[in-house]
Amino acid sequence: MYVKDAEEAGEEMENLGLCEQEQSWSLHSGFLNTQIENWEKDLPITTADQICFGNDSALTKSSPLESICENTMLTDGKQNQLTNFVPAIRSGEWSDIGGRQTMEDTHICIADLAKKFDYNFLNGEAVSFFGVFDGHGGKSAAHFVRDNLPRVIVEDADFPLELEKVVARSFMEIDAQFAQTCSLQSALSSGTTALTAMIFGRSLLVANAGDCRAVLSRLGEAVEMSKDHRPCCVMERKRIESLGGYIDDGYLNGELGVTRALGDWHIVGMKEIGKQGGPLSAEPELKLITLTKEHEFLIIGSDGVWDDAFTSQNAIDFARRRLQEHNDVKLCCKEIVAEAIKRGANDNVTIVMVCFHSDPPPHIVVHREPVRRSISIKVLHNINCLLAE
Repeated sequence: MYVKDAEEAGEEMENLGLCEQEQSWSLHSGFLNTQIENWEKDLPITTADQICFGNDSALTKSSPLESICENTMLTDGKQNQLTNFVPAIRSGEWSDIGGRQTMEDTHICIADLAKKFDYNFLNGEAVSFFGVFDGHGGKSAAHFVRDNLPRVIVEDADFPLELEKVVARSFMEIDAQFAQTCSLQSALSSGTTALTAMIFGRSLLVANAGDCRAVLSRLGEAVEMSKDHRPCCVMERKRIESLGGYIDDGYLNGELGVTRALGDWHIVGMKEIGKQGGPLSAEPELKLITLTKEHEFLIIGSDGVWDDAFTSQNAIDFARRRLQEHNDVKLCCKEIVAEAIKRGANDNVTIVMVCFHSDPPPHIVVHREPVRRSISIKVLHNINCLLAE
């Protein structure tokens, strides 16, 4: 998927514009620049393509984690709405091999992370965990991260009250653990992108390394909770070049179509053990918001959903219509995947959806600004050639 000879033709200008306009929200804590030194912990890898633990359960507990709000300037009415809202979590998932020969996507849904791993120190308050992992060069990295990342998060001493630090540390630690595993079993060498979402009370934390995407519906408006880490992104290019890497024909070091991923230690020049690391980073970018009644649901999708089938807003519109029809979250995920394949998705396609209300989204009229359309450089070149004839 990400290796150059498996990529389709060039990047879309629309994606380029999006990447250039996005602002980085990466954590710059000092501990993230230090390679994890504990190589000894070896956790098992399972073979299932998905894991779901109690994902149909409704979670209605509030929590003390309210450190960051999306909007700090709130009227009294808005503040009351924020304080009184308690999310009722419902989730669903679906995946399909799509146009590929092998399935390298995987995902996970855990309704209560602490309960799953027998950590009973939250006084009954649940931390929900959801993730999509899009492997490349094999499925081993995706499965390793899926199977081990949740436990690493729970076992961190700062869990759950400092989730941002915990999740950022855990991404780096699980990447280091996989490097050690691959040094002992070279056949497992591969890479994966990773996008996780955690809900603790009213706090929603999204962590992303790669080009999976999370999109939040706010009264029908798409709010992107992640940005795609691709070589077209200006900030990513600057980071890569500062670490001795380069972009060649739209690929990192001429080989990968993403600029952040876990694994890929076997590719020369991508990662280095040390303070700075290499041009391919496992450090996630984080976005933390406080959920209100206006937030309807979150869609997490592998790049097969976004590259060939849906824009972020289009996916929100499609999902709202389906939920209004039947209010079945898993069926909605299945319908999104089927529609993506119908629209020509050539990759593995995976969707995880998390709803924050028990009722379906309301019927509302959404007023939007006109969308700027664009075409790819390749198409523009073809048009110019035809006009010149």
